[in-house]
Amino acid sequence: MRIRKKPWAEAELENNSRVVQNAPIKKGEWAEFFGNDNPIHVEIGCGKGGFITKNAQAYPEVNFIGIERQQSVIALAARRTDDELSNLALIWENAANLSDLFEVGEFQRLYLNFSDPWPKKRMYKRRLTYRDFLVSYRQIMGGHGEVFFKTDNRNLFEFSLNEFCADNWKLSNISLDLHHSDFEENIMTEYEEKFSEQGMPIYRLEARYDR
Repeated sequence: MRIRKKPWAEAELENNSRVVQNAPIKKGEWAEFFGNDNPIHVEIGCGKGGFITKNAQAYPEVNFIGIERQQSVIALAARRTDDELSNLALIWENAANLSDLFEVGEFQRLYLNFSDPWPKKRMYKRRLTYRDFLVSYRQIMGGHGEVFFKTDNRNLFEFSLNEFCADNWKLSNISLDLHHSDFEENIMTEYEEKFSEQGMPIYRLEARYDR
């Protein structure tokens, strides 16, 4: 009798303790998962995990959660992640509705790195910086929190500036060419490394909301 082998991605996710299975059941219990009350920072679309892992290594006093909807991609992140990195969690989920994963006020910062720009005008409501998403972010963060946003797409960046302002977020550290600025705390994503090697400018901003 032939024993069915599990797909490699499924096996990778099952065998890494930093990958959270059935993440919605952890809603309201993330402090218990990490074993402390440290701040929680979340990245939507963590890709292969380079950015979120480097942050977890650099800031052990903060808990980091990377969310990715593509199974094969989050499996690569799990493969590259140190299983002993106790302040990091990876989630294979669609983050369209964060309220399925977190109680109000359960995390304090959201990273949006190189999100899909959805360039066609009729698709603007799918952009993760569209104002309806911004409203949902601040609601789930409890009326105060912050979004750190990076992109290589100037049109998306200009669109995002307008959306944040329309929803009354306070902007700071705005950069139209991050790698030629004086900002010193940047941690690069895999996309960012590729784009910067090609000489493309990287756009960045920090947005904060405090009701």
